[in-house]
Amino acid sequence: QVQLVESGGGLVQPGGSLRLSCVASRMTFNLYTVAWHRQAPGKEREWVASITSGRTTTFTDSVKGRFTISRDNAKNTVYLEMNSLKPEDTAVYYCYAVGVWGQGTLVTVSS
Repeated sequence: QVQLVESGGGLVQPGGSLRLSCVASRMTFNLYTVAWHRQAPGKEREWVASITSGRTTTFTDSVKGRFTISRDNAKNTVYLEMNSLKPEDTAVYYCYAVGVWGQGTLVTVSS
């Protein structure tokens, strides 16, 4: 069974940076698109960014220019680099691939 494990969340001040990681197991990682989603308190889960097997990246408008997504196929890992963080980026961030969700990692942006 495919497993996705996120890490890297935490508390950061506005304007700060964090890098999230998503490690995949039991899948041919390099063949698939991997996405990050997030769910803020009291809100629905929303898509944040994706990276295809060919390393094409897309982002939701609210994070363009601030977030980058990358992958290291040798490590079965996708990264979400988040810069210039805002309080509205506070959410649980989830990794998603081949119909499977990770358990999420909490990002809190607050002074």
